[in-house]
Amino acid sequence: MKINRVFDLLPYYLKEKPREDALCAKENGVWKKYSTSDFIDNVNYLSYGLLNIGINKDDKIAIISNNRPEWNFADYASQQCGAISVPIYPTISLHDLIFIFNDAKIKLVFVSSAELYEKVKEAASQAPSVQFIYSFNTVNGVKNWKELYEIGKKQPAAEKIEQIKSEIKNEDLLTILYTSGTTGTPKGVMLSHNNLLSNSFASQNLAPFQKEWKALSFLPLNHVYERMLNTLYIYLGIGIYYAESLETIADNLKEIKPEVFATVPRLLEKVYDKIVAKGQDLTGFKKSLFFWALKLGLRYELYGANGWFYELQLKIANALIFSKWREALGGNIKAVVSGGAALQPRLARVFNAAQVVVLEGYGLTETSPVIAVNSFKPKGIMFGTVGEVIDGVTVKIAEDGEILVKGPNVMLGYYNRPDATAEVIDKDGWLHTGDIGEMIDNKYLKITDRKKEIFKTSGGKYIAPIMIENKLKESRFIEQALVVGENHKYASALIVPSFETLKDWGKTRNLNLNSNQDIINSKEVIELINKEVEKANKTLANYETIKKVKLMPKEWTIDSGEMTPKLSLKRKVIMAANKQIIDDFYAGEE
Repeated sequence: MKINRVFDLLPYYLKEKPREDALCAKENGVWKKYSTSDFIDNVNYLSYGLLNIGINKDDKIAIISNNRPEWNFADYASQQCGAISVPIYPTISLHDLIFIFNDAKIKLVFVSSAELYEKVKEAASQAPSVQFIYSFNTVNGVKNWKELYEIGKKQPAAEKIEQIKSEIKNEDLLTILYTSGTTGTPKGVMLSHNNLLSNSFASQNLAPFQKEWKALSFLPLNHVYERMLNTLYIYLGIGIYYAESLETIADNLKEIKPEVFATVPRLLEKVYDKIVAKGQDLTGFKKSLFFWALKLGLRYELYGANGWFYELQLKIANALIFSKWREALGGNIKAVVSGGAALQPRLARVFNAAQVVVLEGYGLTETSPVIAVNSFKPKGIMFGTVGEVIDGVTVKIAEDGEILVKGPNVMLGYYNRPDATAEVIDKDGWLHTGDIGEMIDNKYLKITDRKKEIFKTSGGKYIAPIMIENKLKESRFIEQALVVGENHKYASALIVPSFETLKDWGKTRNLNLNSNQDIINSKEVIELINKEVEKANKTLANYETIKKVKLMPKEWTIDSGEMTPKLSLKRKVIMAANKQIIDDFYAGEE
């Protein structure tokens, strides 16, 4: 069967790889499983219902929801009607939501919960295009998506849907994804059926995927990263289980025992820190054994490069220590895909040493998203890089180091913004990513920083802050870091300590560290953090070293507006909020 449009995946799935647990989510504490047939029935009846209430080709349908089977029903039903889906982050601000509703002229909104409905209702009151709001959960006084399903079941329109589908082309607009970015008004990235499918097909060999596999999904489906992987899972016949929340991931992994999941580095960092903290709680021989294995893992080299004696020790470490790490991830993990930000090479080393293969990749919403990725191919992984460029995609490095991309994964452009499109796609068709990188051994792509975030000191030296921040975060006592110093003599850093780790550290030293404020005011903590900064400084050039540090009293979060939904720091927001501290760093500067 030929797959030219994303909705073509459904009949292919049913014919080639049907399963009883195609889409699964917890309802009232029990996993509810939708078979491939259930999946298709829900999509079809919902699409008939949408037609019945007047949804037409090219109408815009917003989906604002946590990850769940209904998200897919709404997405695929919209596609079958010829409508354009506009998935939106549930954490979006009211201001940005009103902008998107008006910019895209949203006609219908699917929303998951009562809390989100209130935000959508307020935004819709300032967006005249919004005619319908349907909820996934049962919410008093709000139309439920099942009403549309029932309308479609009573008044099927199979022939009409088939006619609409037959007129949709591979290169037609599939979805508009609004990128929050770290600054400015959201821009709507227009992706075609071909964009998403080409990226899914090019990613199918990055791991030894099997149709019997299960995947745990918890990164937001409204981001193209998880959405592309869900598309890939459906194509490969892999069962998708949606985690209840970020807080339940550990429990869900043990329940489901998946073979694969996608994550962002920040979550892997938290997993690693929890593992190390448990190791600290051990005593005697067990503690010594744990840290022997950990040190071994942190100097892991691929493909037997450390020699036979190291490999023998690693086998022992895997049997005694790392096997417990794998059990904590469900016991069946074959591959973890990491993207969205830079992964610390030490984390890649230690997890791969523990036989948890972490595949770091790189991409943008504008590239659907994957540009390059480490993989299971022969010599397909190189630590500290984002792997090889995927099939069908071409990368070149511009004279200033910027990564340029061409291929079937590159977006159609920004919705309603030909000016912004022209800024990033040049006349020769190259997408300018805004990232700085280099090719290693003519094979592996390495990202060194964001073009816009590199800054120059008053001495004329360029500093790449993300690289330094990642060095600082290698300390288990440092949760987040933001490096500053543009047009100044030296670099300084705002540091968010790892409060939970430091509370435990304080207990063993009889320190009174009960609150965040206690922690950042503690002389012992300040001394400890300064030592950790000095460790990082030893790996940096003199002009890159951090000269001054200020500890922050709370973590930067999405809800506080200091991080993007994919957990990147909003630098300008954080710097503006801490202007006085940054000014104090440089108060005595001539």
